[in-house]
Amino acid sequence: MEWGKGIQKMEIHDLDEVFSIEAASSQTPWSKNSFAEEIQNPLAHCFVMKGGNGSGQRVIGFICFRNVIEESELLDMAVHPDYRRRGIGKKLMQFYIDFSRRRGIHTLYLEVNASNQSAIQLYQGFTYEVSGVRKKFYQGKSDALLMKKRI
Repeated sequence: MEWGKGIQKMEIHDLDEVFSIEAASSQTPWSKNSFAEEIQNPLAHCFVMKGGNGSGQRVIGFICFRNVIEESELLDMAVHPDYRRRGIGKKLMQFYIDFSRRRGIHTLYLEVNASNQSAIQLYQGFTYEVSGVRKKFYQGKSDALLMKKRI
C-alpha cells in the first residue's frame, strides 16, 4: 500500500536493504531481527521510501515509530548515504508527523546522539525542542538528547 510519494509500509523483503542503510548510518545499529519484530508489533509503524524506476526501485530511506494513545516515539530513521542531502529525511519526518496527527497524536518524542548535528538540525526544523539529556547513553561515550514536539 502506498502512503505518500514513494513511501510504503516496510515488509520483510525490504529488510536486507533497510539493514544495509542502518549499518551505514548508526553507531549502534538495530539488527534485522529488531526490524522484523517492529514490523510485527501492533503499536509500531515502519515505512520505507523507495527510489528508482519500475522494477529497479530500491529502499533509499526508512522510518520506524510507535504511537500509543496520544503520544508517539520516533524509534529509528535513516537515509541511504548516496541519497542524503536531497530532502528525503524531511519527507520522512513530514510523513511521520502527518501520519501521527491523523491518528490523534499530540506529542512526539525522540532521542538523538548529541554529536549527530545534521539530525538535530532536521528535528529542530520541525520545531522539536530538547527536553533532557541522557549522559553517555551511546556506548558509554556519547550523550543522547531527548527531544519533544507538540502537534
